[in-house]
Amino acid sequence: MKPQPPFVSFVLEQFSILGEATARFMMGGHVVYINGIVCSLVADGELYLKGDQHNIPDFEARGLKAFKPFPDQDAVMKYFQAPPEIFEDPEALRKWVGGALAAGQRSAKKKPGATKVARKRPSVTKPPSPAKKK
Repeated sequence: MKPQPPFVSFVLEQFSILGEATARFMMGGHVVYINGIVCSLVADGELYLKGDQHNIPDFEARGLKAFKPFPDQDAVMKYFQAPPEIFEDPEALRKWVGGALAAGQRSAKKKPGATKVARKRPSVTKPPSPAKKK
């Protein structure tokens, strides 16, 4: 198993004041979870916090940009640059990362529980039934 980049380890250490912080390599970066809830991602050495209708206005008011997974395209994801003070001020961390965690919790509630996906069974051809004699 490849060791985590130092910045990801640093983020997990900082986020641990909010719960069990873990990360998983995904989408070319690392998705960060607190107590199993997605709250942020680390991509290209930068931290982005999860947003939704409740906290996106806070990111926009600060001029914090949304994550663009493909620099040559206009598409953005609902993850926003983290304010730099979260690593210097525990209260700022609780506010901003706590807000991202709350967005993750709201998002998880919207999704129905894991449902089984019906797998297509191979078609079985039945032999023709013998013709009934009269």
